[in-house]
Amino acid sequence: MKIVLIILQILVSLGLIATVLLQSGRSAGLSGAIAGGAEAIFGKKKGMDELFSKISTVLAISFLILTMILAMVY
Repeated sequence: MKIVLIILQILVSLGLIATVLLQSGRSAGLSGAIAGGAEAIFGKKKGMDELFSKISTVLAISFLILTMILAMVY
């Protein structure tokens, strides 16, 4: 049981790392302020970023739950 939980947590953590790295970065500085204004006027880019955001949220919650379960088991 413990080994299955540990393997599952490793897979969830690798998936979480991958989805966070695949999300597009946020612009910083003055160019970020200009791009942010343009996004407010012309609409925000959706699609893959939104999907990766939802997947990373689910994986983060799964990671938290698995960590608490493993803490109780050990």
